[in-house]
Amino acid sequence: MSGYSLSVFLHVLAAAAWIGGMAFFAAVIVPTLRAPEVRGSASTLLRALGARFRVFGWVSLGALIVTGVTNLWLRGIGWQALSSREFWAMGFGRVLAWKLAVVGVVGALTLGHELLASRRNLDLLDRDPVAGERFRRRASLLGRVVMLLSLVILYLAVALVRGSLG
Repeated sequence: MSGYSLSVFLHVLAAAAWIGGMAFFAAVIVPTLRAPEVRGSASTLLRALGARFRVFGWVSLGALIVTGVTNLWLRGIGWQALSSREFWAMGFGRVLAWKLAVVGVVGALTLGHELLASRRNLDLLDRDPVAGERFRRRASLLGRVVMLLSLVILYLAVALVRGSLG
């Protein structure tokens, strides 16, 4: 296996972990925490699961950044190409620009979600049901936006390697 193949494999694995982890959290964990038999322990479980998922998510994002840069470099796209206007005017460069922009937005929104899901806000779930519900809705919305934008990034990644957006 070449270095490029290994880097692409790790990039796809990290993307699968990132998107799959969010999908699992949304489709399995959150509905389970809303079940009546678990509701009394939901905030404790959310803290524990969130702490574990936080590490998993940031490691996945870090791996995506490292392997993404490595993939470009191994494809022969270095600083010279990235600093040229012609590169960004080509189809590959335009799609890459969109992908990088959305990656930046996802990174910022993920950091915002981390701040929103702070221990202080998680404690609201137990202390103040009204404020806790407001926090829960904001966190849920932000998580959904991050998931949707992550799927946009995946689409743009496919467009990069397949050569089109069609």
